Amino acid sequence: MSVELAYVLINPYTISKSRTGGVIARFIGRTDLNLVAARMFGPSKALVDEYASLVKSTDAGPSDASNLISDYITKSYSPSPATGKPRRVMLLLFEGEDAVNKIWNVTGSATLKRGSGETVRDTYGDYIADDRGQVQYFEPAVLVAPTKTRAAASLNLWAKYSESDGGIVEAANDVPAGGIVEKTLVMLKPDNFRFPSIRPGNIIDLLSSSGLRIVGVKKFNMTVAQAEQFYGPVRDALRNKFRNIGAERATSVLEKEFGFEMPAGAVDSLCNDLAPVFATSQFESIVKFMTGFKPSECLPEEKAVKGAESSLALVYEGVNAVEKIRSILGPTDPNKAKPGSVRREFGSNIMVNAAHASDSVENAVREMKIIRVEEDTIGKQVKKFYGM
Repeated sequence: MSVELAYVLINPYTISKSRTGGVIARFIGRTDLNLVAARMFGPSKALVDEYASLVKSTDAGPSDASNLISDYITKSYSPSPATGKPRRVMLLLFEGEDAVNKIWNVTGSATLKRGSGETVRDTYGDYIADDRGQVQYFEPAVLVAPTKTRAAASLNLWAKYSESDGGIVEAANDVPAGGIVEKTLVMLKPDNFRFPSIRPGNIIDLLSSSGLRIVGVKKFNMTVAQAEQFYGPVRDALRNKFRNIGAERATSVLEKEFGFEMPAGAVDSLCNDLAPVFATSQFESIVKFMTGFKPSECLPEEKAVKGAESSLALVYEGVNAVEKIRSILGPTDPNKAKPGSVRREFGSNIMVNAAHASDSVENAVREMKIIRVEEDTIGKQVKKFYGM
């Protein structure tokens, strides 16, 4: 069976109701597919019109379902008629054998023909018709392709608009604006992507309690060069940390070994000498965890090659965004985090602690620049797969 590309478009209503995490958990956890790219869109009227037309015309031609979905796209994906601002749509790109059919089965019928909670649309969608069969309310939660032909046509269309309509959609209709609004970065670390699981979606679901809006998303493999730059400030912190904890531990070990009390400051010189060694060792371990490679084992030209480990970057926007996100994540050490926090629920230790969050607005800007959250990875994946 051949490898295919399949997509999931998370609808504006689903995103605005903070159901994004639950939807992502379903698609990753209930398939064996690889999430290879993710991008936030603020679809223009041109993209919306082309996509609505494509849904009516592709494959076997128009049907009641395709007409219903086409009309939904025109109404719900278009920029707000009141403000002219775009709506947020998240595109997820999956790769694997029989991907289109697997995504379709997890999604379910737009008219909710299966049992309660069995599919994504059973749980997050609505289809209400009156006694005459006239549709009174329709919200399909997500849009996907029923066939490989539709998937190819849709992906090539969205890839065409990915640069112009995608990226960090901070001016969306439902995103707050003003001087007190902040953007912050969350990065779901590689421990969430070692195998398909509901973890990434569940973490996003926990973060939804912040009341913030997701305005950007990117699935990526961090390069060693990016990791060195991203975690560069950690080196000084590690040196200072060792000077404190190293002196205490060294004193304890030496007193136990030699059987006498160490004079105050006796190990300070030793710890000053060892601090850079400790910092380098820990730094190399962090970079290897994030990329799969230690900097000292890479040639200069290899540091720019994407790493072996996957991460997911999310940009949140809203009032007091930095503090709200860090509060939900919890302390760096999962053992010190409160129950219900991200790191307590999903972290293992100080390094393998599920997620990173910026500690200031300034650092958020620095970190987003390093990993290039606005970079178009959808277009690259579609071009690579279809050769167009």
